[in-house]
Amino acid sequence: MHRPLLAAVLLVAAALLTGCASGDDWSKPRPGPAAAGELGVGFIDPDSSPAPESTVTPSPGSWSGVRPSAGTRVVLLTAGQNRPTKALVKAVKAWAKDEDVDLRTVTASDAADHVPAVTRALDLRPDLIVSAGNDLVDPLATVSPSHLDQEFLIVGAELAEPTENVTAVDWSGASFRGEGLGTASTYDPDSFTDARCAAAVRAGVAAVLTGHTGIVLWLDEF
Repeated sequence: MHRPLLAAVLLVAAALLTGCASGDDWSKPRPGPAAAGELGVGFIDPDSSPAPESTVTPSPGSWSGVRPSAGTRVVLLTAGQNRPTKALVKAVKAWAKDEDVDLRTVTASDAADHVPAVTRALDLRPDLIVSAGNDLVDPLATVSPSHLDQEFLIVGAELAEPTENVTAVDWSGASFRGEGLGTASTYDPDSFTDARCAAAVRAGVAAVLTGHTGIVLWLDEF
């Protein structure tokens, strides 16, 4: 290969490597995520902020006007291979792609890895950790109160006693609250449709971005 051509190739390769490295580097400080847009009418009562641990029933689609700023750092924390979990994972990844979110995935390999997986997600210091899978509810209940500076979003389940940094999106066919409380009698794996999971992710992120955290969003209608 001629020297000028070789040099050009090397320069292009170096530029590509540099670009990939800067895009993947979460160690550098950056401004926190910002919400683009506003919540629609009926998401919450404008005259009264929801109390901590309360359940809010937003009007269908009232969250659709809120989007994360590009490059928002999100960790998808997941465990299990059942149909509901796979549907939630698919929804989070699709949302991240649509919104230009910088997404990384942490997957727990087995029951013994549930708490370590939460720790690995925390170590990445993302703007938001989104949890998918009932197996992670109890580990999150254990770990999240000690990390109040980290926002968590649980989709398709909830904590029995969430702290201010844990927001959840639930509905009648989901609503798992931990092993101590068991699975709700209304639990229905078929309720985890693509459309509902997509709406749940967007509604939950909209709540977190606008500061409505520590609550449960109830999405029987979406």
